[in-house]
Amino acid sequence: MKDTLHKYILLLADNPLILGQRLGELCGHGPSLETDIALTNISLDLLGQVRNYLQYAAEVQGLGRTEDDLAFLRYEHEYHNVVLVEQPNTDFAWVIARQFFFDAFHLPLLIQLADSKDEQISAIARKSLKEVQYHHRFSSEWVKRLGDGTDESRSKMQSAINALCPYTSELFEETEVEREMKEAGIGADLGKIRIEFDSFVSEVLAEATLTKPEPVWSKAEGKKGNHSEHLGFILAELQYMQRAYPNMNW
Repeated sequence: MKDTLHKYILLLADNPLILGQRLGELCGHGPSLETDIALTNISLDLLGQVRNYLQYAAEVQGLGRTEDDLAFLRYEHEYHNVVLVEQPNTDFAWVIARQFFFDAFHLPLLIQLADSKDEQISAIARKSLKEVQYHHRFSSEWVKRLGDGTDESRSKMQSAINALCPYTSELFEETEVEREMKEAGIGADLGKIRIEFDSFVSEVLAEATLTKPEPVWSKAEGKKGNHSEHLGFILAELQYMQRAYPNMNW
């Protein structure tokens, strides 16, 4: 159970870790000052959640490692984030679509985890909920604004939705670790989250005058450690300082 719990905490941490790093790339490059600051703050929120998860993961593992070791010193196949969060910042519509899909999953996930039998996971989820409620509102409002805006903004938003929607199926593909944690009352029920996800996404896209793509099978297996070509570049930047200056202290 100890090893399974450790792996589950890493599963929870790796999505916000990689997405937070992606959003951090946008600092100073947002379409407006207000939006730039908002995206940077979302990145910081996610990385704060990651730190809480990884501190707990290191404690559960009991090998004397720190959250920095788990964040910066794993190899690519040892990260278990979904492929969706690795996708590049192609344009602002892609940034919003990626965030929208993740938020539609992340909020109901945390609501369930807030009632986890694991007190530490529950505490992290409860602490994170207010932040993620804001993320959820921010991304969905931008989807509506771009979708129901100009012809160009609608076209770009629809293209981003079409391109990124297939990656969402991986969010709900239950791994053995997730199944065991669900049955133990520690982890979330992905089936129930999918119902909420589908309902919310359909509602927002309809209001945004966007078309919801037909379900497409995706072979993404990021949760199993099989990633896109993008993750290696993300980790090269994320891990650079720690690998260039081992055991560095601020």
